[in-house]
Amino acid sequence: MKAASTRITRPVWAWAWYDWADSAFATTVMAGFFPVFFKQFWSSGLSSQESTYWLGLGNSLASLLVVAAAPLLGAMADRGGAKKRFLLLFTSLGVIMTGALWLVAQGAWPLALAFYVLGVIGFSGGNIFYDALLVDVAPPGKADWVSSFGYSVGYLGGGLLFAVNVLMVLHPDWFGLADSTEAVRWAFLSVALWWAGFAFPLFLLVRETEAREVGGWKETFRGGWGQLRRTFRQVRRLRFTFLFLLAYWLYIDGVDTVIRMAVDYGLALGFAASELMLALLITQFVGFPATLAFGSISQRIGPRRGILGAILVYVLVLLWAYRMTLPWEFYGLAVTIGLVQGGIQALSRSLYTRLIPRDQAAEFFGFYNMLGKFAAVLGPFMIGWVSLGTGNQRLGIVSIVVLFAAGAILLMMIDFAEGERQARALEHTGTASAPAPSS
Repeated sequence: MKAASTRITRPVWAWAWYDWADSAFATTVMAGFFPVFFKQFWSSGLSSQESTYWLGLGNSLASLLVVAAAPLLGAMADRGGAKKRFLLLFTSLGVIMTGALWLVAQGAWPLALAFYVLGVIGFSGGNIFYDALLVDVAPPGKADWVSSFGYSVGYLGGGLLFAVNVLMVLHPDWFGLADSTEAVRWAFLSVALWWAGFAFPLFLLVRETEAREVGGWKETFRGGWGQLRRTFRQVRRLRFTFLFLLAYWLYIDGVDTVIRMAVDYGLALGFAASELMLALLITQFVGFPATLAFGSISQRIGPRRGILGAILVYVLVLLWAYRMTLPWEFYGLAVTIGLVQGGIQALSRSLYTRLIPRDQAAEFFGFYNMLGKFAAVLGPFMIGWVSLGTGNQRLGIVSIVVLFAAGAILLMMIDFAEGERQARALEHTGTASAPAPSS
């Protein structure tokens, strides 16, 4: 019985392979090579301050566009039964733009930035519909495990290609390449091919639930816009869903801030860039088995306790980082973060599926991903403001504890049984019943 309960079906495998596919963009392009290559190669004619400004502006623009469009796109996908079609559209955009980076010549930073922004839109927009397909592939009661499985496969896939790309840059002669510059350009092309190839099984094997309405694109857009307005009202009525979204926004802001600011913090402490890249690889490969284990553990202790446990680990990591002085400690932090990073993301996604109407999954995941794109807004600002005000960057990094603590407090206030009851009722009636009085 137990073995059968965690049997991986073909649709689950196909769904998880997409995480394996697009995680290469997150590791090699977003976290790894694009920021460095943009500054050192494409924007070689700009000052350091100018290149940083344009890169930051590009990231902000991509996030803003996804944030603005996510809920409406989700509503349209739900009404038209088009989650896979929208996913194909955004995947194609991301793959083509990533591959196009291979063609950009030195000094052509506007073109490189344009391709990158469109690639980020493809990656982030696609994840709206990929996440929403979780309700179509996960067997009843297994969303936690399937979500964790997807994240773990993503860590392994993104980490494997990133490791190969790092070797290409460090030893280009091993791959028959002239120098590290040529290696980075081929790395971008490898990501595009990897993403396209491993995304294919999802489109072949995953079947989404039937649409509530089927019509032309004009009717779908109009219906989606009307449904979006109704969903805003529904989210306000679904008290515990709203509370979860608020809690998620706070603690995931802390998670994303740690991801984005860890390397910068390590450089500020005087650690070598090569040491920090190795730490990033460590996090990826530890994240693979750890996320699987997290999903299994959550079946015993419950996803909320799993998330709260991960939040506690992050708080301890930040306190450790405050006192850190040696490179080996950074490696220790990389291992520790790898143990919980995928778990907290996976359990949050699966727990959210319990609090939303299944026939509006893409639309509600539009809100979920919208908050995810707003993440790492408060955290970096807090780090900069505290570091500048106190003159101590260590105090800046530890200030993120506030976000984790606030998210944990809100998470503990949620009655998930009642929230799930309201979400199931909304599937059939279109309106959420009033919350039951707390006992």
